Amino acid sequence: MKLAKTYSYLKKDLEKIETTLDEIIQADHHILNSASKHLLKAGGKRIRPLFVLLSGQFNQADKEQIKTIAVSLELIHMATLVHDDVIDNAAIRRGKPTIKKQYGNRVAMYTGDYMLALALENITKIDNPHIHQTLSNALVEVCIGEIEQMRYKYIWNQNLRTYLRRIKRKTALLIATSCKLGALAANLSTAEVNRLYKYGYYIGMSYQIIDDILDFTSNAKELGKPAGNDLLQGNVTLPVLFAMQDNQFKKKLQRVFSDGQTSSEKEFAGVIADIKKLGAIEASFRISNLYLQKGLKSLSALPDSQSKRTLETIARYIGKRRS
Repeated sequence: MKLAKTYSYLKKDLEKIETTLDEIIQADHHILNSASKHLLKAGGKRIRPLFVLLSGQFNQADKEQIKTIAVSLELIHMATLVHDDVIDNAAIRRGKPTIKKQYGNRVAMYTGDYMLALALENITKIDNPHIHQTLSNALVEVCIGEIEQMRYKYIWNQNLRTYLRRIKRKTALLIATSCKLGALAANLSTAEVNRLYKYGYYIGMSYQIIDDILDFTSNAKELGKPAGNDLLQGNVTLPVLFAMQDNQFKKKLQRVFSDGQTSSEKEFAGVIADIKKLGAIEASFRISNLYLQKGLKSLSALPDSQSKRTLETIARYIGKRRS
């Protein structure tokens, strides 16, 4: 069964969010307008708006507030993707040319900035300083995460804690914030808000770890970008960390990337094969599953509802994701 079927009852709400995104990105300048539409049409899973909707339904939050929060979070996510593609010099995302490829670095950077500005302007429709502060704090952490990711490129002696802190800021934080803001809009108790925040955090960690695994186990068509692209960009992910526990592999990796990049496709294919042979993929899945179980446990104290059951199904689906 496809995951979308489990939340098909939210189809109209998600369509309204999509329509609002299309309306809000309209720009007077034709290049900025064209670049923004290009990004939106590239699609996406819209996971963050989904978590806002589901968290808000624990206490029937105001639908306009929920839509506003969901749109702002997705705009922030879209902005980070545009900036990421510039930093990583990425030509393809989701199987389509990136804004960076289509319009160049300068337009791409300003398009990302434009998205961030729209997100902040949009959230002011809600008269709730706690929601504003939560969103802005998350944005600060995301920016720190981006800087940290650049800082640790091609650094082979980093540890697990560094990696986990990085993916928290890169992915988990916005998902956790999506759950928290939906819960705040629904006026849930502090304990319930915290449980949903923790659920989002743990699921976000699990989701990113599996993404990092799939970078080695999927093909370019499934990924929408070259296989092993993270490592090619110098990003040390969990499978690489586990594989580097083997000293011979670590030496090989340092040799292959001795000049900051690899020019040999054959050598790089050998590196990916070694990561698989050394059990790094299985070890990474085990860590992902630990986070997944913590996420499910965070939900256990919440009252039974359709939203809770959907969040549980999403968590289990993420854990089983192999493409």
